[in-house]
Amino acid sequence: MFKTSDLFILLAVAVSFMVSGFSYFNGLEMQALFTAIWVPSILAFGIYFKLSALAAGKG
Repeated sequence: MFKTSDLFILLAVAVSFMVSGFSYFNGLEMQALFTAIWVPSILAFGIYFKLSALAAGKG
């Protein structure tokens, strides 16, 4: 069901989310907002690459 690439994308999302939360609660609000923007971007790239692989038949 999950391939290695899927797990790396989810790991990147989790790390980005944790860094954002850590930054926010340590008073670095601008850095936290910048890092929080990465989460949907990483997920969007992951979805794009997953759909590209499915369309190419490498599912």
